[in-house]
Amino acid sequence: MIRRIKRAIRGLAIGLFATFAYVQSALAVELTMYYPVAVGGPLTKIVDGLVADFMKENPDIKVNAIYAGNYNDARIKALAALKAGKPAQLSVMFSIDIYELIEQDAIVPFDDIVETDEEKAWLNSFYPALMGNGRTGGKTWGIPFQRSTIVMYYNKDAFRDAGLDPEKPPATWAELVSMGKKLVKKDGDKVDRWAIMIPSTGYPYWMFGALAMQNDQLLMNGEGNETFFNAEATVQALQYWQDLGAKHGIMPKGTIEWGTLRKNFLEGRTAMMWHSTGNLTAVKKNAKFDFGVAMLPAEKRRGTPTGGGNFYIFKQTTPEERKAAMKLIRFLTEPARAAEWSIKTGYIGTSPAAYDTPALKKYVAEFPPAAVARDQLKYATPELSTYQAGRVRKALDDAIQATLTGKTSAADSLGSAQNQSERLLKRYQ
Repeated sequence: MIRRIKRAIRGLAIGLFATFAYVQSALAVELTMYYPVAVGGPLTKIVDGLVADFMKENPDIKVNAIYAGNYNDARIKALAALKAGKPAQLSVMFSIDIYELIEQDAIVPFDDIVETDEEKAWLNSFYPALMGNGRTGGKTWGIPFQRSTIVMYYNKDAFRDAGLDPEKPPATWAELVSMGKKLVKKDGDKVDRWAIMIPSTGYPYWMFGALAMQNDQLLMNGEGNETFFNAEATVQALQYWQDLGAKHGIMPKGTIEWGTLRKNFLEGRTAMMWHSTGNLTAVKKNAKFDFGVAMLPAEKRRGTPTGGGNFYIFKQTTPEERKAAMKLIRFLTEPARAAEWSIKTGYIGTSPAAYDTPALKKYVAEFPPAAVARDQLKYATPELSTYQAGRVRKALDDAIQATLTGKTSAADSLGSAQNQSERLLKRYQ
């Protein structure tokens, strides 16, 4: 009798627990997040770990992280899901996708979601330079997460081999050329080591934004409806880029592949490379030589565009999903996690508070290159971002590559790109 009662009680408890679990599951908010994996580092494992930590702290929220390839893939897949009636709730996409996403009425500004003074203060807690591609029309549309600048990686052993001070990388365009001529290493007509490689596939407009700004010229206005591709300073910047290979002989002529550049640097085929700070941890782990990281050299001033991805929340979300998405984004951008993210990936800790954490303070003290991208933010400007962004960027990319391969002059190719841009942007002015 007693045994039957115990079994009944045990069965009732199990039933109640199962019912509770079912109800809890039914009440849970489920989020789908598209995430781009496009650069160096084991990003999927890192993001998986962060998401798992979030779900442990928030058992009422389930997060499905879908890894979508590069930034363009992430945008295409997220918008396709939106049109198919199966939208994600949030995504990390290019910071420069902002105008396309607004034009398609796909995203909601964070100003419409935050409620408390503390949440409003959070919107202003990030580095201002990183918000340049996240704000327009007086509203905040994107929150910085996987963010970077372009930095110059250099092989200190190659500098020593060339009789150069390994602690003094080139700080100006002129020094890049003069030091570069010493760094080129030849065996007869065969070049064993180039001085510098700047990638011109993948994201050529991004690299060019740095060169243009170093010549004190932005590529676009702040409203996304005007470009300055044919400005004199812009043309001079592209001519300098071409001259590094065609005139000075310190860089290969033609185009240089984004995807293989890090390998070329690690294998000693180039003494310097311009690349995303998102490659820092991968270079640190794999370099078999003494290397340094420096700000990009200046002509009239230092300059680099910011780069990388922002968090966006899609408009087709319920109030509960928006709150849950906000909770996830705030969790991932907390100073301690931003510090952890920076240490593990090389991306910028997105707020000053991240660099005030004991972990990132210690890491920067032990590994000073980790501070270069942060310190360069004082010279950083927004990445090229306009309406009709893909077509405008392609016009510029084609112009850059036509010049670097010697098909057309810098003035002619940029003039053509500007004409295309003006036609595309006319209706937005």
